[in-house]
Amino acid sequence: MKKKKRKSRQSRKPGAPLNRLRIAGRVVVVLLLVAGLAWAWSQRGAFDPASIRDQIAHYPAAPLIFLFAQLLASLLFIPRTVLAVAAGLLFGVWMGTLWAALGSVTGAVAGFWVARYVNDGLIDLEHLPRLGPVLLKAERGGWRAVAALRLIPVVPHSLANYALGLTQLPLGSYALGSFLGQLPMTVAYVEFGAAGGRLMAGKASWVAPILIGVLALGLSILLPKLWKR
Repeated sequence: MKKKKRKSRQSRKPGAPLNRLRIAGRVVVVLLLVAGLAWAWSQRGAFDPASIRDQIAHYPAAPLIFLFAQLLASLLFIPRTVLAVAAGLLFGVWMGTLWAALGSVTGAVAGFWVARYVNDGLIDLEHLPRLGPVLLKAERGGWRAVAALRLIPVVPHSLANYALGLTQLPLGSYALGSFLGQLPMTVAYVEFGAAGGRLMAGKASWVAPILIGVLALGLSILLPKLWKR
């Protein structure tokens, strides 16, 4: 049985002016990302959950600001776990989980789109050593493969976003797999943040979030091992 050939994104050749415009657009996006990464590195000491909470909490539109902050964090390699803990501090357990999960998927989709736009057929995964076969396997596996990849805690969130953007995965499959795969870790760190907030406020109800967080964290570690069986 013959192996199905992947469709090339370079099958259509636009006119020279349009092609130059697209190249300029890619260059601008890359330069903005480089500038953003330099800024994030220079401000790395400020990215702690308590500081993020203090900067956002007094705004009426705090949830929307948090979503935007998580989108930027996903693009700039700021660990999403920091934002999840901040969500727990800001919004508590239930709303914190909602906003952190939504923000995590939003950031994942943003990185995916950026990589797809910048790449646009420049990198052929079939000729990319080591990483290419892994991404092609994820492409064939759909949302299940994306979820399995997201469950591996050592794979940075932003790196996975950009790498999967090089594939031809449908956006829906990518978003669903990202949501499901990221959820256990998101729940764990939101619970830790909520527990910390309650503890600092002198409330006695911090034990339950800690226990749920430990359970969710253990689940996120156990699931990839069960998936391989």
